[in-house]
Amino acid sequence: MTASIAVQGEGVVFEARGITKVYEMGEVRVHALRGVDLDLFEGELVVLLGPSGSGKSTLLNILGGLDTPTDGHVVYRGRDLHAAGEAELTAYRRRHVGFVFQFYNLIPSLTARENVALVTEIVHDPMRPEEALEIVNLGARLDHFPAQLSGGEQQRVAIARAIAKRPEVLLCDEPTGALDISTGVVVLEALERVNRELGTCTAVITHNAAIASMSDRVIRLSDGRIAGIESNPEKRLPRELQW
Repeated sequence: MTASIAVQGEGVVFEARGITKVYEMGEVRVHALRGVDLDLFEGELVVLLGPSGSGKSTLLNILGGLDTPTDGHVVYRGRDLHAAGEAELTAYRRRHVGFVFQFYNLIPSLTARENVALVTEIVHDPMRPEEALEIVNLGARLDHFPAQLSGGEQQRVAIARAIAKRPEVLLCDEPTGALDISTGVVVLEALERVNRELGTCTAVITHNAAIASMSDRVIRLSDGRIAGIESNPEKRLPRELQW
């Protein structure tokens, strides 16, 4: 069974043009990105696929306002992030973007509910922590500490924390990289549900080609460039993936 492709939203969330990133390491110049042009749209789930060193994480960090390009521009809903000051970028990250990383970054001394509540206390109109945890099927684990949760459960707490502020964009960097296949599928199901039910523009970085078939579009990166963009006529459900 397959899930039919989601209707791509009309609105452009990101317009990235000519994105170049060069890191200076002593006398060595490392080109992480080489003139990337990319649009991301409302409500779509995109997989950024490529080997280590292809520029995936650098691109995601620039889209999320965690890093700035050496050259080029990222426009988020008509606002040029390259022209934004640090205070504006902080507000952008806080209000509009949710991040999920390979490692969960939970505070060990706080429960699942309390880890999510940390985010809800600093944004306008957040979800209740209980609601966010319910979306990722952890409603029964609210008062468990990270040490009492499996790796997949901890990652789902991290997803709940990211979505509790109702971000328009969810950026995920290797969210299943530290998980086995069965646990990884549960995490991907949580991301798919967030994208489907909340309409959050979701970008997932991976080097695992099997994950690409659950996306609306697959963007392949190689050596800091976009090597290809493909649309999936039909999206597979996470539980149908094999790797």
